[in-house]
Amino acid sequence: MNEFKEKVLKAQSEGDIASLYVLEVEAQELLEESDLIAYYANILDLALENLTSALENARQMDIAEVQDFATLRALYEYAMEHYSAGKKTDASALFEILAGLCSDATFSESMKIHQLGADAGLTLDLFIATIADVDATHRAHNFYISHFKKEALAAIQRAGTKS
Repeated sequence: MNEFKEKVLKAQSEGDIASLYVLEVEAQELLEESDLIAYYANILDLALENLTSALENARQMDIAEVQDFATLRALYEYAMEHYSAGKKTDASALFEILAGLCSDATFSESMKIHQLGADAGLTLDLFIATIADVDATHRAHNFYISHFKKEALAAIQRAGTKS
């Protein structure tokens, strides 16, 4: 446990989100629930610092760069938590930021579709059931929903008029 804590402290002091994600399995095995919540909160804090820095420097993140990848993942998970909790306006704003933050066209376009779903009032469950192509996303091994059913935009528009 001491070795694990040393690794975590080193990663935190270096602002190394990627290393914290590498240690995630160990964290889940070793930490109590309250400590695990704090662990993920620390990842989010570091991601928000990286977001602030990127915005201040008008820099887009490169999903191929390990720290940017980890930052985008943390921010995406944060947006999805909001979406899952029914905070669609907050989730939409976060998806909009993510769409502009990343230089990767696939990621950015995916975030725009997420944003449209939240703006249309879709619940996360309905978004996944009607818009997302979960099987294709799994095959692509992406950390975010990256593939959508061909009729995704039409389904978003139809669902938006029902809510």
